[in-house]
Parts: sequence; structure tokens; C-alpha cells
Amino acid sequence: MIMINLLPHREERRQRRKIAFFVGLGVAAVAGLALVGVWYFVVEQMIAAQQQRNSFLQAEIAKLDVQIKDIASLRAEIASLKARQKAVEDLQIDRNVPVHVLNELVRQVPEGIYLTSVKQEAQFLNVAGVAQTQERVSEFLRNTAYSSEWLVKPELVESKAKTVVGANREQKRLFDFSMRLIVKRPQDVPASAPQAIPAARVIGTPPAVAASSPPKV
Repeated sequence: MIMINLLPHREERRQRRKIAFFVGLGVAAVAGLALVGVWYFVVEQMIAAQQQRNSFLQAEIAKLDVQIKDIASLRAEIASLKARQKAVEDLQIDRNVPVHVLNELVRQVPEGIYLTSVKQEAQFLNVAGVAQTQERVSEFLRNTAYSSEWLVKPELVESKAKTVVGANREQKRLFDFSMRLIVKRPQDVPASAPQAIPAARVIGTPPAVAASSPPKV
């Protein structure tokens, strides 16, 4: 017996294919959304982890900034202490310089010169006095220029003649002079520099003003 299918099988097959296509499309859309959701979750986790690391780094940077400020403050304090230490050392080094200077003046001032003023400012020494002749002043300059261990680079500032009257009304011609020298620091002077000797007699009033006897050191 022959059976004939009179149902619209082609339409049913087309309908099944359409349903299968839409089902596959829906499954693909759901899978895509799932993948997007998973990727979004992963990215959010990465962003959160990076933000956490950034916060940690910022906290550590803030700590380092505080430590850097402390180090800068310590360096400033160390520099201040070093400056104070150097000042104390300089005072220790320079405390005997006036004695050496006066001793050197005693050794280098020639006969016929009286010093009336000795003033030191830093390493500069200003000397003023009275000389019998210009040659005495020149000798004083030569002595300090070539044979002095503590006084160097003498420079004559002024030298002028004056007339004074002695006790017996005798007029004498003297020379007021002033000069500038440089005082060596103790560390610049050889260890064999001579020891100081009393020098109080270097500075005083020239006796030629009050008496007729010739001035001498």
C-alpha cells in the first residue's frame, strides 16, 4: 500500500531551520554577553588592584617625603654643627696670632722706628708709627717682605714728614708712616717659627716728641 504525505513538510523544515538559527543566535548572544561580563569583571578587578597599588605607593611616597625632610633637616643641623666646629677650631688656631704678630714686630722693626698703632682686621694688619728717616721705613718694609715668618706682602699706605720740638727746643724732622701687611694663618707658618717674646715695648709714644734723645725700639 502506497502512503502519500500531503502535509507541508517543506514549510515545517524551513520553520525548524529558522528556529534552530534563532536558538543558535540566542546562545551566541548569551555566550557573548557572558564573555563580556567575565572580561568586565576581570578588568574591574585589575583596576581595583592597580588602584590599591597606587594607594600603597602614594602612602610610601608620603613616608619617603617625610624622611627626606628629616634628612634635609639633619643635613642642615650637621652643616651648622660643622660651621660651629670650624669657628671654634679657627679660634683655637688664631688665639696665639696676636702674640706672634707682636713678637714678629719686635723682631722686624728696625732701630729708629716707634710704632704708635697696631690694628688687626681678619688677616690684615694696619701699622702706624714714627720713623727718624725714610730709610728706616724702607728697611721695615724689606724686613717684613723678605725675612718675616708671620707678616707678608707689606704695603706702604702713607709717609709724610713732620717737625717736632724736643725738650731743649731743638727741632727734629721725623716721618709719620702707615702701612698694611697680611698676617699668615698658623697653619701657613712652618713649625720652626720662633716662640713669642715680650713685645709690649713696640707700641708707645715716640720719646723724640718729649725729649732730645733719638728714638729707638
